[in-house]
This record gives sequence, structure tokens and C-alpha cells, in this order.
Amino acid sequence: MNIAEHMSLWCECASCGHMPRSGIDKRIRVSQPLTRGPSAFIPEKEVVQANTVDERTNFLVEEYSTSGRLDNITQVMSLHTQYLESFLRSQFYMLRMDGPLPLPDRHYIAIMAAARHQCSYLINMHVDEFLKTGGIAEWLNGLEYVPQRLRNLNEINKLLAHRPWLITKEHIQKLVRTGENNWSLPELVHAVVLLAHYHALASFVFGSGINPETGPGLSNGFRLISVNSFCVCDLTNDNSIENASLAGSNFGIVDSLGELEALMERMKRLQEDRGDEETTREEMTTRFEKEKKESLFVVPGETFHSFPPSDFEDDTIITADVSRYIEDPGFGYEDFARRGEEHLPTFRAQDYTWENHGFSLVNRLYSDIGHLLDEKFRMVYNLTYNTMATHEDVDTTTLRRALFNYVHCMFGIRYDDYDYGEVNQLLERSLKVYIKTVTCYPERTTKRMYDSYWRQFTHSEKVHVNLLLMEARMQAELLYALRAITRHLT
Repeated sequence: MNIAEHMSLWCECASCGHMPRSGIDKRIRVSQPLTRGPSAFIPEKEVVQANTVDERTNFLVEEYSTSGRLDNITQVMSLHTQYLESFLRSQFYMLRMDGPLPLPDRHYIAIMAAARHQCSYLINMHVDEFLKTGGIAEWLNGLEYVPQRLRNLNEINKLLAHRPWLITKEHIQKLVRTGENNWSLPELVHAVVLLAHYHALASFVFGSGINPETGPGLSNGFRLISVNSFCVCDLTNDNSIENASLAGSNFGIVDSLGELEALMERMKRLQEDRGDEETTREEMTTRFEKEKKESLFVVPGETFHSFPPSDFEDDTIITADVSRYIEDPGFGYEDFARRGEEHLPTFRAQDYTWENHGFSLVNRLYSDIGHLLDEKFRMVYNLTYNTMATHEDVDTTTLRRALFNYVHCMFGIRYDDYDYGEVNQLLERSLKVYIKTVTCYPERTTKRMYDSYWRQFTHSEKVHVNLLLMEARMQAELLYALRAITRHLT
């Protein structure tokens, strides 16, 4: 199908009144963003203001941007310049600085990782970078055209992206075994870091509604959108129906103000009560297991009438442009705590921590990347402006920790010293739906989900949430992969 034919496909729902021609699959190319600016979720003026007042962002782009320009991801991240610096420095190191892997291979691995979540934004970006760094154009025809050595990454790519707890030392041994297609351990660690980075970055792209890049040389300025059984306009539009219904009364505003005050009260109470009651280790374990099991029933789309859970049980349509870079496209996230069956043992964070185990291993095999990743993890975890919506002088530590640990909980990672009862007190249902979608099924994220939680909070605060989710996810993937490598070495 040529571009003209793609352009003639439209969709129909109650809000937009356009319809696809019968008999044509629902794969749509949109020639320009449906909303202006770098994000479909955030008003353009908020991002532009952040960029114009902060010269630091321009300096960082000049120093560390691989594309040499202020792309849409960087513009949205510039709402948090301190974090942006850590992010750009680590990404620049992975893609540009001395390391075990050739430059074109790094970008191809990024493409493979982004394809697991159908993230055409990142695929288009790295197709261009792949070619600029001397990549062989034929490889872009699909995996059958790349060396077997790269194809061998498919298994660990899909496991890391969707079910990292299944990675074992046998997967590592298979990749590093002797033979012409083997990987050295430093090469494999570099590849694993890239895969985890781009899986997590896909979560940020979808969670923040990043618009496609436009301009010369950017994959013709077109974006692929994979559509399941819901309307494409719900992916990126202004959700005029929902906004109109809220505008019809003050109920939504009053209700969200009440939610904010209640959340702040719960945070204050948790901080005051900490240390007052002695919680046994058995009780802490029980609370983790309860939270893990409850996450089973957090279903993407469940709180939105237009996205019933059944919509997501069908196989998602994957465009040919994406599927060429992956194998086993039907393989996706499956809850760590599956219904009605005993499953894998919980990953006890104290047995294999990033600080004591993962950091030293990754730094030994891929020099200096450990320091850069550690700085990035610490930066996002500790980042605070001591504000919540319009309130100042607020300690948000408990809230940030709950967000980070809830992601790890969904990936089967437990912290013995954390009371998982705090998760239920601090994270409302709509926020849990959003977190699970962005972290586990990012390609299903909609503006309606983004708008549904913390309605009194600023967009900058919601971007901070997305940064926390992204880094928590990346760290979870790395912990499983590095633990498997450690077991292989021992």
C-alpha cells in the first residue's frame, strides 16, 4: 500500500466521524501530529516555556544528543533538566563512546528493542542513525537479512521486554558459547543495557504521548500507528468528549481537589506512623504477596468505558514495518503472579541488589556504564521540588518510593524492608491502571489514561512519574539479566 492509500484511511467513532473503508485493516499512517508540539498529552506552551528559559537544555543537546537536535523526547524531558543531563550522558555513552559493540549494531539493537512495543517513533529515529553510522541498508529489510549473531538476541530481547523473570543462565550460556556467532560477555552486557534502555524508553514515549518527529530525513515525517479495536483518535487526540463531560459540571474539579487533599493526608499519616508500630517480617511478606496478587486484577483499559478489557485480549495488529524486526510477535507481558497456579519464586532484592551486585558486574564488563546508570537511577529516585500540585514544602519520598516499588512488584521483585501496604494507600486505582499499562503494555497507553489520574497535578509532575516508571522498569530488567550472567559466571 502506498502513502496515498494510507492517507485515505480514516476511522469512525462518536468523536471524529471518520471511518475506514471496509475490508482494509486498521493500520494508519498519520502525516502530521494530531496535536502540535512534542507531546500529544501536554500543551505545547508548557514544554516550549521550559526550553526557552533553560539554556542548560541547549548546552546538553549540543554536548550529548546523538541526533544533534532537540528532539521531542528531549523537549519533554527538559521539564526536569537535572534528570535530562543524566539521561543524555548515559545514552550518548551507550551509542557513541568506546564500547564492545560497533556503532551500527548498537542502533540496530535499539530498533529490535523498540519493535517489541511497536514504537515506530524510536524505530524511525534509529533507522536514520543506523544508516548515518555506516549500517548496511539491506539489514533494514528484516531480521532474515542480518547476521545470525544479531538474530540470536531475539530470545533475550523478548524475555527482557515482557517477562524478564524467565531469563536463566542457560540463555546466557547459549549466547556466549564458542562458535562463530558467539557473544563475548562485554558485548552481551552492552547489548543487554541497550535492550533494557530502549524497552524502558518506549514506555516513556507512549506514556508521555510523544509526537512523531517531522522534518527532512526523518522517515518522510510519517508515523505508523498500530490500532487494535479502538479508534486511533483516542490514542493522541484532545479527548473532546471526556473534556466536554467534565466541563458540564464542577464535579470533576471538586472531586480531584478532594483526591489531592486525601492523598496528602495519607502521606502525612504514613510518615508520622512510621516506627510507631512494629511490623513483623511475616506481615511484610504477606502484604507484598497481597499487592502482587491484586496487580493481576489491574487491567489496562478497565476504567474507561470505550476500552473494555476484552478489547485487549485479541492479538494487537502489528504493522509490517515493525514486525520485520522481531520474532514471535504474539509474545507479551504475562502477570508474574498468574491466576490459580504456583509460579516462579519472588526475586528478593536483598539477594541481588543493583548497588551491591548489578552495578559492579556491569561496570566490570562494560567500563563506566555502571556509574552513569547508577547516577541516573539515583537522580530520578531522589528528584523532588518539594511540591505537590499547588502545595509547597511537601516531602514526596513515600510517594516516589511507592511508584518505583510498585513497578518492581509487578516484575516479581520484593524489598524486605518495604511495607507494601503503602502502595494501596498512596496509589489510586486509575494510577495503577496507568502504571501497569505504561510499564507492561506501553503501546496501549491513551491520553484518557494519562488524564484520568492526579487531575490537579502539573504536567511536569506527571512527566516525573513517567521518568520513575521508565527507570524502575529498566532497573528491573537489568537485575534479572545481570543475575543470570552472574550465575553463568559462578
